[in-house]
Amino acid sequence: MDHRSIMSGERRDLIAMAMRMVLRMASVPYSIAVHRRNRNYDRQVSDIQHCDIPVISVGNLTTGGTGKTPIVCLLAKWFRQRGLRVAIVSRGYGRGEADVNDEAMELHARLPDVPHIQNPDRVAAAKTAVEELESQVLLMDDGFQHRRLHRDLDIVVIDATCPFGFGYQLPRGLLRESLDSLSRADVVLITRCQAVDPTTIDSIRQTIATYNPHVPVLASNHTPIALLEYPETNLPLTNLDQQNVGVLSAIGNPDAFEHTVQQCGATVQNARHLPDHDPYAPETVASLRKWAQNLGSEIAYIVCTHKDLVKLQTDRLGGKRLVALQIELTLQSEKKEFHDLLERMAKLSLNVS
Repeated sequence: MDHRSIMSGERRDLIAMAMRMVLRMASVPYSIAVHRRNRNYDRQVSDIQHCDIPVISVGNLTTGGTGKTPIVCLLAKWFRQRGLRVAIVSRGYGRGEADVNDEAMELHARLPDVPHIQNPDRVAAAKTAVEELESQVLLMDDGFQHRRLHRDLDIVVIDATCPFGFGYQLPRGLLRESLDSLSRADVVLITRCQAVDPTTIDSIRQTIATYNPHVPVLASNHTPIALLEYPETNLPLTNLDQQNVGVLSAIGNPDAFEHTVQQCGATVQNARHLPDHDPYAPETVASLRKWAQNLGSEIAYIVCTHKDLVKLQTDRLGGKRLVALQIELTLQSEKKEFHDLLERMAKLSLNVS
């Protein structure tokens, strides 16, 4: 079932309308619980733990798919280039019985010199980073709702292609909390701006200003830079130009990824979307092989995300070449403003050290 078409209102049949009504009712107790939790932290009823080093949170208002991983990579590389020891902490959502989840595997491939600690108790993870790894800067991935750990810089990521979760909190929409929470943000970073028109970006900025009129709002693009063939072979993006491809992804916003593949000049003949953080169980992989085999000989590649490739760990799927589209975040403007914020964190780190 395509839940996004129901949440967005795209489906207008009676079944979809009834489901939206039920989901709207279910979102009421969720909204009340989130509001009470945030109020306790705002009033300092709930305990907030401080870390001995600067903590930068990269999070969002909606569930998954906003493009946080390229931002975490950009931040980690920025601090590492200045000789600072960086660690990443995250909850480890979707890892099951494994030691790490797909995001950690991708980050390790892209940042081999940056340790990543996954623990639902991020206060304990931060303590490990400071005491055992002697880290100087902590990046908290997906940390906006995890308020027990104090942060020195709160970056909220908003996906331009689906900025406010269809206007409703879970489960009716994709919002984890109300838009009022934008008042806590120190920086708002809009991603995938290249996928929408300037009028949409202006509208997003206006909505943000309604809840936090003074917060810096930065626009960015998710820029494809290369293709990755397992395990470490880089191929030029031009390999996709005017090619028929299949698309495979297990991410929160598969439509945005498919659009990015098309921007590389490829024609998407078929797409297979799996749930976010899908573990790619053997039966799932077997099903994907059959799907790939039936795509036809005109398919030059099956294109997936880096997060998918680290789980599949193969360069072929059903006889078709499998490549991951590598993405980096690039700021459209306001680069100096962003770097000034990071310089402040770097100075704070050195003062602590």
